[in-house]
Amino acid sequence: METVRNIATTDADKDRVPGYMNVVASKCPRCRRGHMFEVNNPYKLKTTMRMYKECPVCKQPFELETGFYFGAGYVSYALSVALSVATLVAWWVFIGLGINDDRWLYWLAFNAVFLICIQPVLMRMSRSIWLSFFVKYDRKWYENAPSRVKKKGT
Repeated sequence: METVRNIATTDADKDRVPGYMNVVASKCPRCRRGHMFEVNNPYKLKTTMRMYKECPVCKQPFELETGFYFGAGYVSYALSVALSVATLVAWWVFIGLGINDDRWLYWLAFNAVFLICIQPVLMRMSRSIWLSFFVKYDRKWYENAPSRVKKKGT
C-alpha cells in the first residue's frame, strides 16, 4: 500500500489540474485528491448530500463550523440564475421568443424541468464551491497539518 508521501510525489500531474476542475469533480480543495461525498452518483437521492466529515486523504475537515453550508444556498441560487439566463439566451437564439405566441411559456416549462433535473448536481457543486472559498490548495498538504476550527462548546 502506498504511503501518503508516495501518492503526493508520484502524482505530480494533479498539481497541474486547475482548481475549478476539482471543484466540479467535488474533490477536496486542500489536496485535490480526496472525494468530498461518500457516494459519487448525485442522483442516488438518499445519499446526495452525505459528505465525509474530513478528507479521506489529507484529513481536512469539511464542515468548518456549525451551519457552515448555509452559504452554499446562495451559491446554488447564483448557479441556478446563471443557468436560467444561459437557457433563455440559447432558446432565444435557436428557437426565438415572441410576445404574441407561447414560445416563452415553453422555455419556462423547459427551464423548470431542467433545473429540477440538475438540482442534485447543483447542490453538490455549490457545497464544493463554497468550501473552496475558505480552504485553499496546499502543494505541501502531506507535510502541513490541516487547519482545524474549534466548534462552540468544545
